[in-house]
Amino acid sequence: MFRTAVDYQMFHTAALLSLVAMHPYLSLRVLNWIRRTWIIGVVLFSGSLYLLAITQKSWLGMITPVGGISLLAGWGTLIVGSIRNFSTAD
Repeated sequence: MFRTAVDYQMFHTAALLSLVAMHPYLSLRVLNWIRRTWIIGVVLFSGSLYLLAITQKSWLGMITPVGGISLLAGWGTLIVGSIRNFSTAD
């Protein structure tokens, strides 16, 4: 569990840092939405797994999927925003 939390936090931190390179291609509104959903997702997903691994409180496992949905929402926004941007660039 702890390793999964570390992996997801690491990958999404790298993805957050790479958003800087997307600034010329995506609107600030879309970038802010992605940033917010990823940060919330990492806090809820990884944070709940960290706490679950440390405290063994099983109810914390109910928070993890909410974080996962937030992470997926950020990726979905990135995909849709990219498709919209590149389809209008023609």
